Amino acid sequence: MKRLLYILLLPVLLVAVTSCRPDPVTPDNPKVQKSVACLFERILPEDVTDLTIQEELITLHNITTGQDVEYKTLEGIKLAPGLYNLNYTATCRYMLHGVAMEGRLAAQIENMEVTDQTTEPLKLRLELRIVPTVQDFVIQEIFFTGTLTPAGKQYHGTSYVVLYNGTDRVLYADGIAFCESGFNPTHKFDYKPDIRQEAMAVHAVYVIPGSGKEQPVKPGERLILCDIGIDHKVNNPNAFDLSKANFEWYDESSVPTHQDFDSPTVPNLDKWYCYSKSFFILHNRGFASYAIARMPITKEEYLKDYKYDYTYVLTHNGISYDMSGSCYKLPNDWIIDGVNCSVEAVHQWTILPETIDAGYTNCGTVDGQKDRYFHSVRRKYLGKDAEGHVILQDTNNSFEDFNPMVTASLIEEQGTAINAKGTPCTTKTYDGVVPIDK
Repeated sequence: MKRLLYILLLPVLLVAVTSCRPDPVTPDNPKVQKSVACLFERILPEDVTDLTIQEELITLHNITTGQDVEYKTLEGIKLAPGLYNLNYTATCRYMLHGVAMEGRLAAQIENMEVTDQTTEPLKLRLELRIVPTVQDFVIQEIFFTGTLTPAGKQYHGTSYVVLYNGTDRVLYADGIAFCESGFNPTHKFDYKPDIRQEAMAVHAVYVIPGSGKEQPVKPGERLILCDIGIDHKVNNPNAFDLSKANFEWYDESSVPTHQDFDSPTVPNLDKWYCYSKSFFILHNRGFASYAIARMPITKEEYLKDYKYDYTYVLTHNGISYDMSGSCYKLPNDWIIDGVNCSVEAVHQWTILPETIDAGYTNCGTVDGQKDRYFHSVRRKYLGKDAEGHVILQDTNNSFEDFNPMVTASLIEEQGTAINAKGTPCTTKTYDGVVPIDK
């Protein structure tokens, strides 16, 4: 009797056990197979136009399952229910403030939820941001004109140069040299040997100290290299404060009547070479070219192996004179950025080769322009990247890349004088032209 009961109950138990199993995954099971179509809209960054996409990649990370899926197009993407993070990058060409650019745009969406209740296509806005394309520091600004005292006299010591990290990673400034050209753009001679396509002739070389990773600079941050790192307002109410600069170029003068001042708050650059026997100052009319370079050798090796002796012919009043000179050469391969400066009325040649700088920038159009003081040359602002860091124009042509003769950035930031009368600066800009967002 019990045996018969077991046999009779077995089909019932099998039915019960079978009914507890989940439904099989088949195309006829809409609950398991349900997916939601995605419709994407690209939102261009401000001032970006004429977008042409060459390649694109969208990565979807399913937070729920931990799985990643990649697509090389935005068309036909469908998502199963879950919680997602989305990353999108596009290699493209575009116009930014009228400048043709090549690079990448990117967008991110976090914690994007797709549920069983989603019935309509999922509309997603990709708010694109520019990804930096520069690989190293650039010269953001050069202030060489100086300021004036209330009596209208030239005041020296406030010159400075700004280096900017426009990349998307930390850069180390250790070993970067700041150099001034040994030749003048207002005097062109047939220098022999001609090294222009090989190296830059330099007569001042000052190097940021460090063993390799002592001077980190985060993306979007800057370094200020200056002449004398003090609060100059103490000596000249029309000047500004340089006591918080990163480095200064300091010289131990051999001329008793012309001594430099060593700031107690700003560390010194390592002086490798300078033509001056007293102290180095930037040419305050801008008759020079400037470069920054990563020095791959030691100071001793450089001074030993990179001396440049040259000859040229000077003709005056119909009489020719054989001339000679010497300085040092800076290989073009070491240069990471360079800027030609000059003045249109007396300009004769650009010192750096076209591969480094095809043009020049200026503070004034005539020699000795009276209103050049308090002004600098500043690299043009183009927008901001995905992290909100400033993007600067860099086409290797300073005529196009810089705003000439604009109010110096430190004058704007500190609200100090813009003229000998002491009129305070009331504007703040990214580049001397574009106002900073309120």
